Order: sequence, then C-alpha cells, then structure tokens
Amino acid sequence: MATPPPSLQTPTPNPLKRPLIRLFLLTILCSLCYFLGSYTKTNSTPTSPSTPLFQDQLHCSKPNFTIHNTHYSSPPPPPPLDFEPHHTVTLTLPQDQGQNIKLLDFCSKNFTNYCPCHDPPREKQFITERRFQKQRHCPGNGEKPRCLVPRPAGYRRPFPWPKSRDYAWFRNVPFPRLTELKKSQNWVRLEGDRLVFPGGGTSFPKGVKGYIEEIKRVVPLKSGDIRTVLDVGCGVASFGASLMDYNILTMSIAPRDIHEAQVHFALERGLPAMLGVLSNNRLPFPSRAFDMAHCSRCLVPWTSYDGLYLMEIDRILRPGGYWVLSGPPINWRVNFKGWERQPKDLENEQISLEDLARRLCWKKIAERGSIAVWRKPSNHMHCIQKLKAWKSTQFCTSPDADAGWYTKMDPCIFPLPQVKDVHDISGGALEKWPKRLNAAPPRITSKIINGITVRTLNEDVQLWRRRVSYYGIILKSLNNCKFRNVMDMNAGLGGFAAALTKCPVWVMNVVPFDVKTNTLGIVYERGLIGTYMNWCEAFSTYPRTYDFIHANGVFSMYMDKCDILYILLEMYRILRPDGAIIIREHVDIIVKVKDITDRMRWNGKILHSENGPFHSEKILLVDNSL
Repeated sequence: MATPPPSLQTPTPNPLKRPLIRLFLLTILCSLCYFLGSYTKTNSTPTSPSTPLFQDQLHCSKPNFTIHNTHYSSPPPPPPLDFEPHHTVTLTLPQDQGQNIKLLDFCSKNFTNYCPCHDPPREKQFITERRFQKQRHCPGNGEKPRCLVPRPAGYRRPFPWPKSRDYAWFRNVPFPRLTELKKSQNWVRLEGDRLVFPGGGTSFPKGVKGYIEEIKRVVPLKSGDIRTVLDVGCGVASFGASLMDYNILTMSIAPRDIHEAQVHFALERGLPAMLGVLSNNRLPFPSRAFDMAHCSRCLVPWTSYDGLYLMEIDRILRPGGYWVLSGPPINWRVNFKGWERQPKDLENEQISLEDLARRLCWKKIAERGSIAVWRKPSNHMHCIQKLKAWKSTQFCTSPDADAGWYTKMDPCIFPLPQVKDVHDISGGALEKWPKRLNAAPPRITSKIINGITVRTLNEDVQLWRRRVSYYGIILKSLNNCKFRNVMDMNAGLGGFAAALTKCPVWVMNVVPFDVKTNTLGIVYERGLIGTYMNWCEAFSTYPRTYDFIHANGVFSMYMDKCDILYILLEMYRILRPDGAIIIREHVDIIVKVKDITDRMRWNGKILHSENGPFHSEKILLVDNSL
C-alpha cells in the first residue's frame, strides 16, 4: 500500500492536553512538594523530651497541654504527633491568659481520712438495725466536696513490700485506739514512730501461724485448690497476710467501727482489703467467687434473720468451698466465761448454727479446739431432694445470682448450675493455682456469657501483655516492681492484672456494675480478686491506699453519666502521694482529663500508646514518684 503524503497523515496526539493526565501529574508534583517540605521541617527543628510539641502558633487563650516524647533504650520512641494548626493568623490576645489555670483547693484538715460513703457523721442519719448505718451511704451531687483530700502532717512513703507486712509509719495511719484496745491480743503495737504488726488476733493472740496450722490440717491450703479467700471482720488482716505464704489471695472486709481504721491498717501493710459489712445488701462480689470464707470472732449474727448472712456466704462460695469459723459459739464449753456469755445461750446458738448449715446442704468436716469447718456441696443434686422434704429453706427464683451492687439479700439458696452426674462440679472444675490464671475459666468454656470465647480470652491475654510491656517502658517504677497496691478501674477479663505477675503486686479488679458484659465472675475464676463499682460514687476505701491506678476507657464510659471531675478527685483521694496513674482514652477525652489534672496539681504527660503516633488512643501518665 502506498504511504499517504505528510499532509494527509493523522497527527500524533499530545498526552499533556488530556485533562486526566494533567491532573495526575499535578497531583504527583504537589505530593513531592509536600513531602519535601515535611522532610525539611522535621530535620530543621528537632524536638527533645523537654520541648512541647504543641507550639502556640495562634497565641490562643487556652491551657497549655503537651505530648511528651519519652526516650527509651528499646524500642525507639514513636515520632511526635502534632495536633496544632500550621497556618498563621494574627490575634491580639493576652499571651499569659492560658497559663492562669485555676487550681483546685485542698480540703480542710478534718478531711484527711475522709471516706465519702462511710462517713461517721453521715452514718448518724440512718438506723442501726442490722448495722444498716455501716453500709454505703454516699453524698449526693450537691453534697460532694470539690477539693483535694490532704495528707496528714508528717506523712512518709510507706515501707516497701514485704517489710510493710510487719511495719507502718504511725503518722500515715495516726489511729492509736487499736493499739490500746487490742494490746493483749497482739493486733498492733506502737513502737516510737512505727506501728508493728506481730501477727496476733482475737482468736489467735499468740500468733496467726499456729492458727493457720490448725486450719491446714482440715483444709488443703498448700494444694493450689484454695486461691481466693474472703475474710469477714478482718481486723488488721493478719490472717490474709499469713495466707500469702501459700499463694492465697484474701479479700479482707470490715466496717468502719469502734476499731477506727482496721481496713486502713491492712492496706497500709500492702494487703487486699476494703470497707464492707453484712447488712441488708449483698456483698459486691459475684456468685461462686471464693474458695474459702473465714470468720474469726467477726461478730456477725449468723443465725439471725432466718440465716440471711450465711446464705450470702453460700452465694459467693464456690461449689466444694470451705467455711471456717472460730469464736462464739464454737468450743463454748471452754470459752463461755471468757466471752462473758451464758452456757445455755451459746449451746442454743450452736444448735441453730448446725441446723442452718444442714439446711444449706453443707457438711461439717471438722471441729477442733476453737475452729469449725464446713464444706459446701460440689452440686445440688442431693440438695434438691432434701429441700423438698424439709420445706424449710427454698431455692431463690431471682435469675441473677451474680448481681452484687446495691442488691438486696434474699433469704434463700441460689441453685448451682445443673450437672449430669452426682460427682460433677457445678459450673465446671477450676485448675489449681497458678495454672488457673491462664486456663480458660468455666464461665467461658460453658458459653454462658455472650460474646466471650476462649479465643477472646487468648487475644485479651496477648493484648495486655503487649500493653503492660509498653507501660514498663514509659513508667520505670512499674517495670522495677516498686508498686504493691494496684487498682484497675475497668478490669474486663483481668488481663491487666494477669500481665503483672512478675511483680509482687495485688490488683483490685473493678468491674463497673452497669457494664454491658459482667466479667467479674471470670476474673475470680482466673484466681484474681475484685469488686463491683459505680465510679460516679466513691470507692469503699480510705485515702492514700493505692500505689498505682489504671483507668482504661473509664472516662468515655462515664462522660455522660456524671461529672468526671469527681472521678478524678476520687482517684486523687485514694492514690498515695508518690503513686502513679495511667489513663487510656481517645485523644479528645485525654485532653479534657488533662485539663482537670493540671488543676489538681498533677504533672501529667500525654503520650502515644503502644499503637504508635497515628492511632487516636493516647495515654495520660501521672508519675508522682518522680
């Protein structure tokens, strides 16, 4: 074919004249300019840990907050995340206005040992029947003090664990009454400026170790089957302190009564404890939580009110769990003179107690000296038939045995989960400690909690190991095991506490009572302890009782329920002066919280989480140990 002349050939199109290609090239050119500019700015203005990453370019009237970049040896610190605008606008505003933060005042000195929900003046407003006045009675919104609880004069850093088990500074817990009232029973002695805890108690004035030895002859304390224990009317928690030699974790409870501050003494010693009393409401624990319950002359009227209080112990006791009782009426023939009681009254009390335990289907396995031990059945197969025949005690019809927050007690027995064989354990058998910590709890394997599976647990374990490892980088005191009393304000499955096992700490795992999925039963089945709570109220503890507080998602949970200022004031109240706090939240909430903590005189730092600088979740670190 002949080639057409040049004038007739189709001209080659120019690609630059096509709109899409020109737009594409323009985009590439703009991107190159942007990255070149970012590279130049980053390399020309390096930052240091002491340099604020938020430059006040607009000179806006607002509080200063900074994200600090912490230097670690490994891994390297994430790059800073700058939230500030980088355009310039000329505004004429006072440049120092943002620095004038209105600090919160300290409360008056009479608030030094203030317990908002267990306040003696408030108790006088309530009836004394069933010790109702000793239950939680919290101030309303208009009554809450808007101030910082001060430390007592002469306060000193508590003794480190394990020395704190035996010693405390008197100025930290300046309550001399116990040293006088319980002098003959060796609860606590005052020697100079120190409190000394010789390990005595009302039922064991010569020391708790011999008392534990008596119990050990009946209850397998060394087997690993006993991990969680409830001590009712705990004194200064010498019983729980001694059980730690067997890797047993004891939740010690007692009211604020004439003994002044027995729970405060226990916490100052580094022992798990909280204010609590058997009255009208259930204890703030789930059902089947404790391997053993203990009462050493705890002054609880077990046989009164149709056996209501012993039925509550039955609710929180695990299938096959033990109840240990010493004091009246046990061994009354020998002790009635010392108790200043009539023999006939004590005999009738013991008969009533034995009958009540029988109606609960408990089996008495020993009574030796001043100690008696009963055991709860591992299931209710036989008990169902017995109760039908006796017609004296009924099973509860309430569906939620785990409810424990301002829930009224019922004079009935909560039925245990059904089993197929008389030898089966209701709800499923638990592993021995320490395998129990990382084994799948029966509440998960039985699939009774929607949305939580074995895979969920395993992922949670790995997540919190990674997070706690990162916490050890940004908070050296945690990595160096400087803390003893730790609180997790939103514990979930207990993953945070489980990741701390390398250090000699105990963790109060708090599960908000209205959380969508109640996980506190799982926490206990992992061999950990905790309680229900509403963070719009104050916790049942004394001021300055926790070394480290962890709050994951707490403020986003309560932002629309109550003023978060009061949650932070409560954290201030219960944190020791040299303690630390880690708060995990979305960056927007972190900034709001940081504004309040600045007013509370805390030197907080906003840090990137382990997820890096481009993740919206940030950490607010308050480290008062520095």
